[in-house]
Amino acid sequence: MNHHSSDSRRSAGKRQFATTQWSIVLSAGECVGGGPGEEAAAAALSMLCEDYWYPLYTYVRRRGYPVAAAQDLTQAFFVRLLEKESLRIADPQRGRFRSFLLASLNHFLANEYDRTQAKKRGGGRRRISLDLAAGESRWDRVAVDHLTPERAFEKNWALTLLQGVVGRLQAEFEAGGKGRQFELLRDGLTGDRERLDYKTIAAELHITAESARQNAHRLRKRYRELLREEVARTVALECDVDEELASLLAALGNG
Repeated sequence: MNHHSSDSRRSAGKRQFATTQWSIVLSAGECVGGGPGEEAAAAALSMLCEDYWYPLYTYVRRRGYPVAAAQDLTQAFFVRLLEKESLRIADPQRGRFRSFLLASLNHFLANEYDRTQAKKRGGGRRRISLDLAAGESRWDRVAVDHLTPERAFEKNWALTLLQGVVGRLQAEFEAGGKGRQFELLRDGLTGDRERLDYKTIAAELHITAESARQNAHRLRKRYRELLREEVARTVALECDVDEELASLLAALGNG
């Protein structure tokens, strides 16, 4: 492929993934080494890492690394990800964003880690704000021994994504002055919707039970919309969304 074709494909990719995780990676890759907008691109990628670090941390732990080493590795991986030239060749056409991160992590574990130097990595460099202590606490609560590192990663990726969707949905309702309505109806998002006590909910909200039921229906519909939107931000093409949704739901059933 000639230089012009490569530039054209990259420009098209930037337009296509304007609101996706991939667009952040592409932008950061173009700015590695002091390019225009480097600070903003690095900040965006840093925020993305802060959102999705935990599934990768659980993967490292399940690979057998003890707590301190896993924490150092996770931090070092993301620090180096922001600095490495590999961001320049990240290709969204290859598939899922989570697959890119996991492949990058495996490369890092296989080729970049010197145990005696782990704590020195990142010294004097930009560090990413990861709540690693809280991550270990979550690990203690949800660890399931029979899951492989890959399955644990997939499950925790799905959980992280769903938590983000619920957070967005809650923020929307709170912005509209309906925070209490969300709290009363949120159990119907993923659980047994028929267990919601619509009469009690209606009484607290000063509406009819039928209105409460309709509000619950609209809440679930918006949840599904946001879920699909969030999944779409992590894949290369729109046609990949359904497959990725099915994969994530299957991962939630593991363990």
